[in-house]
Amino acid sequence: MGFGHVVRRRGSPVVRIVSVGLWLLGGCARERAASPPRDPPGAPSVTRPGPTDSLIPAGPLGAAIRRGRALLVATRDSLPGHVGNGLRCVSCHLEEGRRQATGSWVGVYARYPQYRPRSATVETIEYRINDCFRRSMNGKPLAVDGVEMRDMVAYLWFLSRDVPIAPPQGGNRLQKWAAFRADTAAGTAVYTATCAKCHGPDGQGTAVGPPLWGRQSYNVGAGMTRVRTAAAFIRENMPFDQPGTLTDQQAFDVAAYVNGHPRPDFPDKIHDWPNGDAPPDVAYPTQAARRKTSP
Repeated sequence: MGFGHVVRRRGSPVVRIVSVGLWLLGGCARERAASPPRDPPGAPSVTRPGPTDSLIPAGPLGAAIRRGRALLVATRDSLPGHVGNGLRCVSCHLEEGRRQATGSWVGVYARYPQYRPRSATVETIEYRINDCFRRSMNGKPLAVDGVEMRDMVAYLWFLSRDVPIAPPQGGNRLQKWAAFRADTAAGTAVYTATCAKCHGPDGQGTAVGPPLWGRQSYNVGAGMTRVRTAAAFIRENMPFDQPGTLTDQQAFDVAAYVNGHPRPDFPDKIHDWPNGDAPPDVAYPTQAARRKTSP
């Protein structure tokens, strides 16, 4: 079993780091150790991309990097006022953000600021982090100039060490899924055989996997509610201990099955894609889309 850390806010009289067992998203997706990382029995042998921990500097910068990593690993326990469900940052960004697949944080820092159509603005990395708090974790944003945000960004900066600053890669990585048609009955079968052992037959999570729908899961504004996004994540990462063993169609079917269930609302979703360029698999209406279809 992996171990994470609960990090108390620095305003507390004593900053305590408490080990807790953390297992998260996927067939048996686990939130991995902040330090030292160890592969659980049966996990795939993968090279951890990005810089080694030996390169974390001493002094205040190194402390910020380590604390940022701990916050990202134990987000809900460390920042309960900002997380409104049963997820943590590493629910989707596996292996402390190092897994070389969809969700990797290695190199992300070097690609911000960047323009994103969902907000139709140039987003900073702090903006993007807070978007995940509001959507994927159904919570509240952090203070952009606060110590927690600073330390999280420090860890993401460290993971991008020696990665050249560059714009996001061109092309639409999700376009391959446009030709697929979902079979939710087949998705039910995949979920029952492969996913339920960790996420529960009712999708509400277990001791080894987080909830995938319902009040404790990501809200409707999260990127994972897009079937194509969820399919890409599932195809590359799940099951956790046997990634890549599902076919494209199986990943697409189970993504549709999972996202066909109710979850918390996100009222601000109406303002997404204000230029009217929402992807076709967005599961909710927007003001811009309504204007385009109005007579």
